[in-house]
Amino acid sequence: MNAASSTPSTAATPSAFSLKPAWLIAGLGLLALLAWDAGGLDLAVIRPWAGSDGFPWREHWLTRDVFHQGGRALAGLVIAFMVVLNLWRGLLPAMTRRERLWWLGTSLVCLLLIPLLKRQSLSSCPWDLNEFGGMAQYVSHWRFGVADGGPGHCFPSGHASSAFAFLAGFFAMRRAYPQLARGFLVGVLICGACYGWAQMARGAHYPSHTMWTAWICWTLTTASAQWLLSGKRSQ
Repeated sequence: MNAASSTPSTAATPSAFSLKPAWLIAGLGLLALLAWDAGGLDLAVIRPWAGSDGFPWREHWLTRDVFHQGGRALAGLVIAFMVVLNLWRGLLPAMTRRERLWWLGTSLVCLLLIPLLKRQSLSSCPWDLNEFGGMAQYVSHWRFGVADGGPGHCFPSGHASSAFAFLAGFFAMRRAYPQLARGFLVGVLICGACYGWAQMARGAHYPSHTMWTAWICWTLTTASAQWLLSGKRSQ
């Protein structure tokens, strides 16, 4: 990270940032997701990673230990950082109290919401399909109330929220540290994509499960950012 990336910007106020691009991304993302689901692409993309006896990458050290367990540990570190950020004003001092609290609160809401949605889902994971050695039949997650014969509780992707839940950091930091905010956003997207690939290769989730998690977290964060941007720059 160069010096410019951590230099605070004081030229803009929170209200100077428009949420229109963020809402446009949410709208286009929703259209892309609907097209993906309508095309039935989940099975087509995941089949090359599996056979009749399951998913060879399910217990691989890269997917299980690095991206799955390591991703959880990294999420814990980010939460710890946000707690410290709220307790120690000397860390990123140009950020307001409102921005710090909003980042922590919005991220925690995203982290809690995705598992709650999963708990209500009847969709089973790919590794539960009889095509791959399980007992479930493939049923689209759009067929609400229709069980697939498996354990369910697999939609959307909870592990992907270990990255996408922190999208709020981009909005929280972009007034005072715009370059750092952009770098943080890129990091979150890369981590989320890696987690999504790993869970797909393991048979834990379809690609759409990860994409829906990203969309839900982005849309929720954008909606709640209206409160952030309407506030005064009170320290």
